[in-house]
Amino acid sequence: MGSRRRGTKTERLTAIRRIISRGSVDSQETLIALLGKEGFAATQATLSRDLKRLGIGKAPRPEGGYTYVVSPEEAPPPTDKIYVQDFTRGFLSLQFSGPLGLIRTLPGHANSVAAALDHMRVPEVLGTIAGDDTILVVPRNGISPARMVKAMKARIPGFQEGQ
Repeated sequence: MGSRRRGTKTERLTAIRRIISRGSVDSQETLIALLGKEGFAATQATLSRDLKRLGIGKAPRPEGGYTYVVSPEEAPPPTDKIYVQDFTRGFLSLQFSGPLGLIRTLPGHANSVAAALDHMRVPEVLGTIAGDDTILVVPRNGISPARMVKAMKARIPGFQEGQ
């Protein structure tokens, strides 16, 4: 099945929960490979968001190292307040090159900051692409940098463009 994509987001989330419940999955790379064997294609960024959405975390293994575990209770859905906290925890600055925005974050925080921005559903933001400490923010057609900053200030208390 390899690179063929199948199933809905709900089916992928169910597969993630089932795979993690079955045994020791110690990394996202391992989980991506196991999902691939079941015909699901997922990027690391998508997988990170899925794990957060499912309330899946890591727990220490008796023999050392860590493994992903399904929480006994379904995690409550995150609120905008939690997304704002996730965003502000790692955010450093926002600069523009033409209409494209570039967010700098603390090292290792780009995925959580991008996921938070995506989940806040700022209408002016079409989407994000995250690295380790940098995020490309793609605005919707016709959205100026000033309008994007204004929209982000409306959703994120205390937001400052460049720091």
